[in-house]
Amino acid sequence: MPKVELARHLYAFFPHLEGKEISVTAATAAEVVAAMEKLAPGFAFYICDERGGLRPHVNIFIENDLIADRKKLTDKVKPDGRVYILQALSGG
Repeated sequence: MPKVELARHLYAFFPHLEGKEISVTAATAAEVVAAMEKLAPGFAFYICDERGGLRPHVNIFIENDLIADRKKLTDKVKPDGRVYILQALSGG
């Protein structure tokens, strides 16, 4: 099962995930997002737009590679892979 790691900031919105090792059943980035939605309702809409594509300020890495398909999230995830979900922060 792939392991999912979140940027620290995301735990502020999904605190019940903090400190837990997150493993999901998924073969694509889209399936990772769907599995995360089951664990943390609202997660998918927080990182994806109404069409299911990644929001501009969010990135998903599978291992060390930034996903290529930001619209349909079809990038493959290995059964023992690592997925990192990051959100850019800005401010003054």
